[in-house]
Amino acid sequence: MTNIEQMQEQRLEALRLTKSVTPKLPSNPFFGVGPITDATTDEVDSRLRRIAFDRWIEKTYRKFDDKGNDIGGFTTAEISRSMHRGYPADKILADMMRAIHHYFHFPKANRMAVGLGGGHSGYTVCVQHLMNANDASQRVYVDTPRPESDQSRAAGFFRQSWATQLIEMQRFAEKGCESRIHFAASEGVIPTAAELSTLGVSIFVGVGHETTGANAYTSREIHELLNWIDGDPANRHAVFDATSMLGAMPWEPELVDAVMAKCCLFMPFQKAIGGVSGYFVASFTPHALALVEKNQQDPSWAIPRQLKIAPPIDARRPLSAKRSVDAGPFYDAAEDRMLGGVINTYSALAFAETTFGLLQSEARVGSLVELNKRSAANRAVIDGWVESHPLFSLTVTDAERRGAAVTLLKVEDAGITDPAIHARIIARSKQLLGYEGFTHPNGEFEPGLDAARYVNAFPGTPGDYRAWVGGIREPADIVALLENLQYAYLRAKIVVIEEELAKQGVTFAAPVKAGAMVRKDDPEHAYTVLIADLVGLRRGADGEPDDSEIRTYVEEKGGVFHTGPIGDRAALEKGRIHFFYQPNLSTEAEILPQTDKGQYDALIAAATFIPKASVFPFGGVRIGAGTGNMGSASWGGGNGEGGEAPLMNTPGINSRATAQMAMKAILKVVPDLPVDRLHQMVANGDFDTGRQLKDFPTAKLEGRKIAILGYGNIGREVAKLAKAFGMKVVIYARQHHQGWIESEGFYYAASPVDAATGADVLSIHIGLGRLDAATGVYSNAGVVDTQVLGAMNDGAVLVNYDRGEVVDAAALDQALSSGKIAHAAIDADLFKDAATGKLSGPMVPYLPLEERHKGKLELLPHAAADTDHPSRVTGAKQAVDQIFDVVRFKSVTNLKGDLPQGYVSAGGRTPAGIGRVTKRVVSEISGNSELLDELRRTSEKVAAIVGALSVVCDPSHRDRIIDRYTSLLAENAGRQRALLEQLGLYGPAAE
Repeated sequence: MTNIEQMQEQRLEALRLTKSVTPKLPSNPFFGVGPITDATTDEVDSRLRRIAFDRWIEKTYRKFDDKGNDIGGFTTAEISRSMHRGYPADKILADMMRAIHHYFHFPKANRMAVGLGGGHSGYTVCVQHLMNANDASQRVYVDTPRPESDQSRAAGFFRQSWATQLIEMQRFAEKGCESRIHFAASEGVIPTAAELSTLGVSIFVGVGHETTGANAYTSREIHELLNWIDGDPANRHAVFDATSMLGAMPWEPELVDAVMAKCCLFMPFQKAIGGVSGYFVASFTPHALALVEKNQQDPSWAIPRQLKIAPPIDARRPLSAKRSVDAGPFYDAAEDRMLGGVINTYSALAFAETTFGLLQSEARVGSLVELNKRSAANRAVIDGWVESHPLFSLTVTDAERRGAAVTLLKVEDAGITDPAIHARIIARSKQLLGYEGFTHPNGEFEPGLDAARYVNAFPGTPGDYRAWVGGIREPADIVALLENLQYAYLRAKIVVIEEELAKQGVTFAAPVKAGAMVRKDDPEHAYTVLIADLVGLRRGADGEPDDSEIRTYVEEKGGVFHTGPIGDRAALEKGRIHFFYQPNLSTEAEILPQTDKGQYDALIAAATFIPKASVFPFGGVRIGAGTGNMGSASWGGGNGEGGEAPLMNTPGINSRATAQMAMKAILKVVPDLPVDRLHQMVANGDFDTGRQLKDFPTAKLEGRKIAILGYGNIGREVAKLAKAFGMKVVIYARQHHQGWIESEGFYYAASPVDAATGADVLSIHIGLGRLDAATGVYSNAGVVDTQVLGAMNDGAVLVNYDRGEVVDAAALDQALSSGKIAHAAIDADLFKDAATGKLSGPMVPYLPLEERHKGKLELLPHAAADTDHPSRVTGAKQAVDQIFDVVRFKSVTNLKGDLPQGYVSAGGRTPAGIGRVTKRVVSEISGNSELLDELRRTSEKVAAIVGALSVVCDPSHRDRIIDRYTSLLAENAGRQRALLEQLGLYGPAAE
């Protein structure tokens, strides 16, 4: 670092570059080892993959009795307890080797070995079996500089360790000689065919591609190597560490196929797919296998048992018997069988994981050819990004040699010249990229991004960041990684500079927390809100509707509650929200004089119709779902479209109350037992149960069909209640609701007629729909017509606790006359002019029907939804919350229609268990760790027991599970349902 002023400039510049939002995160933050990695995106995806793996095991590996009959699938638990020999372990091993051989296009002529250990073990296996210190004519070329030489310093210790093994094997062999090993002058360069021939090389060992993976061989070099092999294929062999090569060979497919056919390759496959350590695979050409067989006749060193690929033919004589690759742990693709098993114990389950992972990768990414293409394309993405971002450079400067598996990046920051400071910034950036995050000197904690894990360059390897970016990744993920690397570096630079400045006594105040809501109200303004309906329906001590709960609620939130209209506005306390309670306002003549000039900033209403000319600059909330009565032009009328203020509602608040009233209407007539008559007969002592009960037959609700029009909050609540009575529930709604309707155990109907066909009860909850401005007609007016009513069973029941206009009154009149409808319950608005006594409202068309069909109609004045005191209080409280958010933060909850300019949407809000499951609901319950943990425990128990019952086929085994776990299943299934309902997780997801 230089002086304080320069450090300040550096900090400000880094702040400027990171002041916008953080970059988009990669879909998977793990950029670790392997061309094929665990592609799951998060914890949920990973758990779902494990469940899918369990199902795949059960389907793929079957049990058979002694007659060969299928008696069920193996479980993961059973396989994990099995040994490495016998069925199904032998099949699992063969399946894995077949899958690897198939996916990576190994030719059938080449055999592929499997052994214990990781990458170093695989390397050792290949070298120990191919190299023979007793053969003085054998020469080895390794494409990395001699260990400890000046040229090797940039290679990293892993490459040096590979080369060191070669030296030590020759050094400690009785007839070994180090001079038989030729080392490259520079890293990862393959000599020409002529140069290799001149050196007398018979074995080429390629480790230069590994372990950074950031460099690749050029197409020309590969051609030269293959030409050299073709010159004497029986005596010339090439072996590669293919950890980075598989799936990331940036050459033409024909050249890739030639490498796979003519070269030997070893790779620690457990890192690439299964996610566990302990085994490797290695492919050998027929000529290489012949060399192995020859070397075993005159071995120059003892090979550990678990690493032998040429074991003794006679197992009783392991040290002196003849060795043969035909008894080794090889997969022979020509015969599609394993010649031998794994030499030491190993988990068969890990092999199954590898097969499953490969099958999934192939389905998701495609063939190896496609994987190589994607790897090369990702390399091009990196090249282009780095070219336009001067803060970074690629450590492999030769574009043709740049690897397609791994990117190795170095930060080129001219402002940071001190290597120690640079190293601190890099280390801090990796804290931010991972879990830890870091804390600024002022105490501000910056949480980890969880954007890129395992991006460390190997010790001794040039560069600052190293990540696997092969074809398994989408290009968008590559860009996201790079953007996050840059962001993390700059943020880390800020904190390190702040630490350095703190040493000089320069400190900084903590900024406002990100995401905190910013007040947008004016402290010099007194905000006013009109409450134009009752906020409490229960009578108080004075005999009047009690508003005390809302009064207290408003005052606890810092507002002021007034009874009556605004008086002296200048006298109102500034910076406060004042609520003026006038529940008796009802007519336009009463409302307009108080609202035509914007006297109130906002409105809360329930059933009162608000005139178009009323002005509310900050918007309005309707207590309830429908907003047809909210006619103010401030928000564009009842549709909430085109206004300058937001229109809101409180959906779901009275849904249960309305649904219960609908069920009450049904239960009054079905079952049709004459309860009042029977009561009177019993009270009069005029009834004999044994003799007269037969005279009163009836039919219960169970098994009858109820048709419900609409899948909104009320319709769904009615459906749940009807299902609880054992009714068959059929719901008509828009087609995209079908999946959710059926997921809850209801039946879906594509039209109102389909729903009504054969129905015993019809309950309507679709709303009026959109208002056609040209015709003044709502889209759902008259939906229930002659055709719908005619499709029902004779003697059916109609309940319309929605909007009166939805039913065609003339069609209902006809259905009542014919007996198609035996009883109808209607709940609709009815208004009476105080001066003239004239009636108006959607109930009016039904009044003549009541005269003609006495006893067949029950008419209510829209009381079902608006007479429940708890619902009204809950809705009023939510409306108060919404007004506070709109005034203070310009934040709109439960928006109806358009969002005006200057406001932000806070999404929807409904009571727990009502309506759709929104992201907000899930976010809120995620903070309830106690209930969430309990739900997880119960769900896991249910899943474990159900999973076992679904897979266990042996009757006695299944009976043991049933006997042992039935009580636990019932207990946890019940608790799981209760928790889901309590947390509001039942229902369709929000669109």
